[in-house]
Amino acid sequence: MRTGWGDRELDLPAHPVAPWAAARRARLAEMFPGERLVVPAGTFKVRSNDTDYRFRPETAHTYLSGNQTTDAVLVVEDGESTLYARPRSSRDTDEFFRDRQYGELWAGRRPSLREMEASLGLPCRHIDELPERLRASGKTRVLRGADAAVDRAVAGDDVRDEDFARVLSEMRLVKDSWELEQLQEACDVTTLGFADSVREWDNVLKYGERWIEGTFFRRARAMGNDIGYDSIVGGGRHATTLHWIDNSGPITPGDLVLLDMGVEASTLYTADVTRTIPVDGTFSPVQRELYTLVLTAQQAGIDAVRPGAPFLAAHQAAMHVIAHGLEDMGLLPVSAEEALSPDSKVYARWTLHGTSHMLGMDVHDCARASTDIYPKGDLEAGMVLTVEPGLYFQEDDLLVPEELRGIGIRIEDDIVVTENGARNLSEALPRDITDIEEWMAALRA
Repeated sequence: MRTGWGDRELDLPAHPVAPWAAARRARLAEMFPGERLVVPAGTFKVRSNDTDYRFRPETAHTYLSGNQTTDAVLVVEDGESTLYARPRSSRDTDEFFRDRQYGELWAGRRPSLREMEASLGLPCRHIDELPERLRASGKTRVLRGADAAVDRAVAGDDVRDEDFARVLSEMRLVKDSWELEQLQEACDVTTLGFADSVREWDNVLKYGERWIEGTFFRRARAMGNDIGYDSIVGGGRHATTLHWIDNSGPITPGDLVLLDMGVEASTLYTADVTRTIPVDGTFSPVQRELYTLVLTAQQAGIDAVRPGAPFLAAHQAAMHVIAHGLEDMGLLPVSAEEALSPDSKVYARWTLHGTSHMLGMDVHDCARASTDIYPKGDLEAGMVLTVEPGLYFQEDDLLVPEELRGIGIRIEDDIVVTENGARNLSEALPRDITDIEEWMAALRA
């Protein structure tokens, strides 16, 4: 078995992220002079018994290195960076033939150290050399929670490590031009996935929510890495469950269906887009009225996005519109202005969630940033956030007219802050009522 095999090294081109990642590492090193910074990629996670989930690396690791292989660890120290990685095993090892996780015959070809160096543009060493590096004296910060073996190898300092995680999140708040290109690509492919789903409408009506989920996933895998999060396909009353991911219900004529779906690009940047569309292809009068309110609120939120504005400005603008809309519908027990008071917020019974979150390599990006910066800080050019107000009338809500019960509507787009305002990365996907109806009719023709 171990003899008679040819072998070769591949001549891999430089990864387009390499110069950007090098600049990020240099900026990180400047913030922690004289310290050793350890950022693991992570390893496989068990799905069940001896079956693992498909691997997805820790975001900060790939942001700083471009690497997406398992078990790698980036070490930045004294201005120098080294990637400790698990390369392919040779055919004279048991691993090649027998290892279900790493063996080439089982799991496919892993790159060699030389191939990784050529592609990523940074020195690579075997992961077996990492323990010695970690035992060396000196102050060390570790991004905890990504790799249990690395966590065990370095004594923890909760304050220091949590501060390190904060910095890694805050570095990603402002996207560079390469990142914006990746996010635009993710949004463009997401638009195609939505269109695929509507083209399949006859099967959607036959098989229900799961047909949309599967159709969108096919596009995500064909043109990207994966979906950026579990798709939400909420037909009828399921649309009132914010994170409905069972996607096991029917798609029923006369209802609306809420589609919250995003493609993760091969570079791991993800879109996050929501549309609520009529199953029949046309909105009923009640659906039209509610949808118009949410759309008006969303546009107010988008219009509030600009450099120097508070991150929460989009939420406040959207909720101002919705509160007054609910007042006009006679649903609020107080005036809209009273409802908007921080001491009340009674309108939240029907809005349930915030209007925005940061977006990037994680669908809820930069989650460990200081709250004084996000969400309490101001927007800067290059930040990318969602604007996604919603209205949700639960099927057992006795405070609303019966005709509204079981209706959920959310409209979500991905917005980049520009030097003088904002740009909608997902604007190619229709959101006006007439445009949606025409779009659906053309795709189903």
